[in-house]
Amino acid sequence: MNKLQAMEVFIQVVDCGSFTKAAEMLNLPKATVSTLVQTLESTLSVKLLHRTTRQVMITSDGAAYYERCVQILSDVRDAEESLSRHRLNPSGRLRVDTPSGLATEILIPALPAFFERYPDITMELGSTDRPVDLVEEGVDCAVRGGELIDPNLIARRIGVINFVTCASPDYIARNGMPQHPRDLERHRCVNYFSAKNGKILNWDFARDGERIEVALPGAIALNDSNAYVQAGLAGLGVIMMTDYLLTGHLAAGRMVQVLPEWRSDPLPVHIVYPQNRHLSAKVRVFVEWVSELFAAHPNLRLQAPRPSAVPADLQLETV
Repeated sequence: MNKLQAMEVFIQVVDCGSFTKAAEMLNLPKATVSTLVQTLESTLSVKLLHRTTRQVMITSDGAAYYERCVQILSDVRDAEESLSRHRLNPSGRLRVDTPSGLATEILIPALPAFFERYPDITMELGSTDRPVDLVEEGVDCAVRGGELIDPNLIARRIGVINFVTCASPDYIARNGMPQHPRDLERHRCVNYFSAKNGKILNWDFARDGERIEVALPGAIALNDSNAYVQAGLAGLGVIMMTDYLLTGHLAAGRMVQVLPEWRSDPLPVHIVYPQNRHLSAKVRVFVEWVSELFAAHPNLRLQAPRPSAVPADLQLETV
């Protein structure tokens, strides 16, 4: 038995909570995964896992062994990388997940520079506003907006997302320019609903210490940021979306800023990865690269000056 391989298989079974999912992640037959764990238990003379027809649960001995296996494999990989060229030339498949708007507007246009720097890395990029389970879905790292509540993830804050409220010029011409957030209650608004729980999100505004949170009427609600912006461009109503997705449309006159003196709370952006997963060279260089990318972006960098979402000459006067 290859002890290190058996440890790796055991860790994957625990992380996935399933022999079948672990086999899929490792690209091994399920029978091989099961045999390796059974052989490991026989060699150690302890039961590592409780198995039922529905689930796999770790024993107390298994939990202690799991922690040691994670540390041992991490040390082995560190030793290998310190003696190889991988630290300078990382390679292999990298699985990343990011919200759709960030993928299309920020990451994908910049990826040629990443692959030029790291030509031996191949990437599988998931772009969806649906939150993913990194361990269950085999994702190495993810870019996420908002406060993090998952204690199983290690997070590095890399930027901030700001929001702007706007509408198409045709919509403003037909319905007039709102002067106060409460005016939006008499307008059509494009709503956004959570891909996690289906809840329609309220809109929040702040100005000079005054805060307002409202649930607004709308003919349509979406759960994808790119589709949401398109709904605004189509004149379906007032939208509130991340400024990096709207700056170009505002500059070109395809959208008009609404309530420029009122701000919505910004969201922190983190890059996250499982705390019990070894941070390989390929993940490490991607984390550093994304951090550099955000630091160089005027709409996303931390502590960016935010006097206004768009220049004053692009803001439409009241009609």
